[in-house]
Amino acid sequence: MKEFFNVKTAYHFEWNDLRALGMILNVALVMLLGFSASWFGLGIAAVGIIKDLTNPQRHCNDIMMHLASAVLNCYFLSLMYR
Repeated sequence: MKEFFNVKTAYHFEWNDLRALGMILNVALVMLLGFSASWFGLGIAAVGIIKDLTNPQRHCNDIMMHLASAVLNCYFLSLMYR
């Protein structure tokens, strides 16, 4: 697979990997515990947006991913508080 994607360096853990694992955990918590776990996902999205906006090398994809996550978690919270 490294040859196909032309990867020359060894893998190193990055901030985005940690956020992706957090979002997977968020999905599992929402499925197991219900919509109240959306506060966790909203926190991850808020930290991600702040991190993306303070990074001098901003990427539109990162910002849009965290905004979409924030909107989805807000929607789940609105379903919970109806």
